[in-house]
Amino acid sequence: MSNVAGKAYGMNVVTPMRPWTTWINQFLFMVARCMPGFLQGLLGLSLIHFARWVMIRRDQWPDLGQGKPRLANDYMLFVSNFNGTWDQYIDAFSDGIPNGLDLFWYSSIKYPHSIPVTPFKDYIQDNQFDTSYYYNATPGSAQRDVKAALRVAQGLRRLGAAHAEGPQAFAKAYREAMTGAGGRPGLQNMLGWPGYAPIASTDTDEADRNRAPFIGGRTPTPPFQ
Repeated sequence: MSNVAGKAYGMNVVTPMRPWTTWINQFLFMVARCMPGFLQGLLGLSLIHFARWVMIRRDQWPDLGQGKPRLANDYMLFVSNFNGTWDQYIDAFSDGIPNGLDLFWYSSIKYPHSIPVTPFKDYIQDNQFDTSYYYNATPGSAQRDVKAALRVAQGLRRLGAAHAEGPQAFAKAYREAMTGAGGRPGLQNMLGWPGYAPIASTDTDEADRNRAPFIGGRTPTPPFQ
C-alpha cells in the first residue's frame, strides 16, 4: 500500500465546503494559532508526526493541462503522517481533541462530528485519497524510536567522555547510564524494534457486526462494503 512506509502512514483527506462558509474556518484557524492550548490534546499525541489543514478556494486549483476547473465548492485538505494503524489514529484523534476536530471541519459538507467515532471514520474514509508516492527517511522507526535513539546517542557520548577518566569512573558512569541517574531515564531498554506497522485494523467493522444483532434487530453487514 502506497499510504504505508514502514511504521508510518500518510493520510490525505479532501472535504468540500460551501464558499460562503470558508471565512468561518479561516477565523477558527486564526484563533487556534493564537491559542496553542486549544490544541493541547493534539500536541500530546506522540503517534503523530505531522498534521495540517489547508483551505483551497475553488479558483485556486491548478490547470495541469486539463483546463481550468470550474467548481461549485471550496475544499479543505487535511494531510497527516502518523504511526500505527488507521483505526488507532482516528480513535486517538476523536478521543484527544473532539471539539477541535468539530471546529476545524465545521464548514465541511455533511461532516458528522467526531463523536460517535463510527460515522466520523466513515466520513474520513469516504473523502480520503490514497498517497501515490510516500517517502519516509526512517521507515522502520516510529517517532518515539527516533527520539529514543537520539537519547541513546547522547548517553554514549557521555560514556566516551567518562572512558578517558579511567576504568572506575567509566564503570560508575556505565551503570548510571544503563539504569538511570540524575533524572535521566536508563538506556538499557530504550531502543525500539525497527520494522513495519501492523496491517490496518478492521476492529471497528468487526465490532459493528457483532453488536448489530443486539441493536433493534439490525442485520449485520460485512466489512468494507
